[in-house]
Amino acid sequence: MKPTKLSFLDRHLSLWIVLAMLLGIGLSVWFPSVPQSLQAMSLDGVSLPIAMGLMLMMYPPLAKVDYGQLHTVFQDRRTLALSLLQNWVVGPVLMFVLAVVFLHDQPDYMTGLILIGLARCIAMVLIWNQLAQGDTQYAAALVAFNSVFQIVFFSAYAWLFLGYLPSVLGLNTHMVAIEFKVVWQSVLLYLGVPFALGWLTRSVLLRWRGDAWYQQVFLPKISPLALWALLFTIVMMFALKGTDVVRLPVDVLRIAIPLCLYFGLMFASSYWLSKRLGNDDAKTTALAFTAAGNNFELALAVAIATFGLTSPVAFTTIIGPLVEVPMLLLLVRVALRLQAASQQKVHPK
Repeated sequence: MKPTKLSFLDRHLSLWIVLAMLLGIGLSVWFPSVPQSLQAMSLDGVSLPIAMGLMLMMYPPLAKVDYGQLHTVFQDRRTLALSLLQNWVVGPVLMFVLAVVFLHDQPDYMTGLILIGLARCIAMVLIWNQLAQGDTQYAAALVAFNSVFQIVFFSAYAWLFLGYLPSVLGLNTHMVAIEFKVVWQSVLLYLGVPFALGWLTRSVLLRWRGDAWYQQVFLPKISPLALWALLFTIVMMFALKGTDVVRLPVDVLRIAIPLCLYFGLMFASSYWLSKRLGNDDAKTTALAFTAAGNNFELALAVAIATFGLTSPVAFTTIIGPLVEVPMLLLLVRVALRLQAASQQKVHPK
């Protein structure tokens, strides 16, 4: 893998993300009108500024995807099977176990955490994969592949993990009635729109200006947009609920501990299993991040539609991405170190 020259923004991304988090919390605490305004700019429980940031964040990675070659990804049946196993068996079961172990005395928080585990990868996972130099084609294909399963199985999984299993185990959770519309709207908004824009951009500009201009001029110009959109989204998320982080630090910590364990275990197991299949570093990174990431937007939409914006269940799903951002940033660094170690073995000095 050739070393790439990082921009000033890329080189100090960890610092910018920390500053974005602090700025968001500061806006929330010192300017109470900011979170109120963000809540007012919502449609069906979806914060429009955050939704805009997420879609802009996904656009550059999806503009890089060679859609004509996506079918080759789906020919790798073993990797697809591993992705399904990690996303639809290991992930939900692991989150259920962690929720029960750490939050069995808090049914609302436990319900929110289980909801997060059922909402599989979308949106932010593409930017984490890009930062970790994962295979963009594989990440896009795996996200799309799992989104289809999400539309089909999310309601059934909600019944299984929030209704049937808790009743069998004698646990106190809240049964969630999932509207099919909520699921497909989330997938359409956070995946369908950016996918369509990426495909349309690539199709039109390749015909108009050619491949060389597209790869060497256009893509480098729009690439920073993903990171700027990431920072904007982080500021908005922390501004929306920063007061809760300050007001309920113990509750936030109790929710954060199982989430951190979840991200770490999902990433590590997926990375190891993918390597066992013989996948290269880029494909392995893509699979690991698509398995570790979650669709917090869907979990939040379901929580708001079912329990209301101010409910403890919704609070849990809002804390989710606040924990995901620093944790997956850490995993980006882990992935880059693993890739460097792998390259060192192949090309020792």
